[in-house]
Amino acid sequence: MSFKSKIQIFHDKYYKLLLVLPLLILLFSFGYMFYYYKTNGDFFKKDISLTGGTTITVYEKLDITQLQLDLGSKLQDLNIREISDLTSGEQKAVIIETTTEGTEAKKIVETYLGYTLVEGENSSFEFTGASLSESFYKQLVFALLFAFVFMAIVVLIMFKSFVPSAAVILSAFADIFMTLIVVDIAGIKMSTAGIIAFLMLIGYSVDTDILLTNRILRRTDNTLNRRIFNSFKTGITMTLTSFFGILTALFIVKSISPVLTQIFTVLTIGLLFDIFNTWVTNVSLLKWYVLKKKK
Repeated sequence: MSFKSKIQIFHDKYYKLLLVLPLLILLFSFGYMFYYYKTNGDFFKKDISLTGGTTITVYEKLDITQLQLDLGSKLQDLNIREISDLTSGEQKAVIIETTTEGTEAKKIVETYLGYTLVEGENSSFEFTGASLSESFYKQLVFALLFAFVFMAIVVLIMFKSFVPSAAVILSAFADIFMTLIVVDIAGIKMSTAGIIAFLMLIGYSVDTDILLTNRILRRTDNTLNRRIFNSFKTGITMTLTSFFGILTALFIVKSISPVLTQIFTVLTIGLLFDIFNTWVTNVSLLKWYVLKKKK
């Protein structure tokens, strides 16, 4: 008996039982989010692009660990990152982020360094107001919810059946929600780039789900297992191509661009969950639906 035949026999026997695993992960995710929100008062940590604050970029080689220790008690919500050269990996600058007011933050950093920071020469500054950041954050969240709702409407119109449409929507929601849980566990501070990455993740999440659902429901030229297997070959190729491309880009830009680093980090995590939710959750739900409909 071939390996593929063994997989088909196993899946025919246990496809309902396989749904227990995503259910448990989803229940854990809801439980963790409830605990996180109760503890922190929000669904995730925000950086200064969403809360408002000061960003100071110093064009000098500095020990970021020592800098964090020395300035941690003087600057509020301090976050320090380094910028390195792409080819050599040599440190080129240090980014200091804090919610402390701009003028005060500049004085504290200048006192620590022992020299004056001059815009465009040895440093650069960026100040974001709290009200502006809050407004921008609300607009981004609205855009995310708007995109998700309209995606759900399009899926319902496409398939004109509740269960298959709900399976696609559930998989997309699970991709986003589980990714957010990993972001919270990892302690990543979300920026505007992170919200945009979640917006992009909606598109990445539904493409393979729609491919799978379309082939299972609308094609009758093969058996159900054959249609699932053909969908898997196409879908996993699509997802893995995107995954390894994004993962490679993540390693390239990690020390260069914090914005791209966060976008690629969220997408990398999200694509892993997309593989799981499409080929475990969605496949099992659709198989259950089709077989029950036959009976």
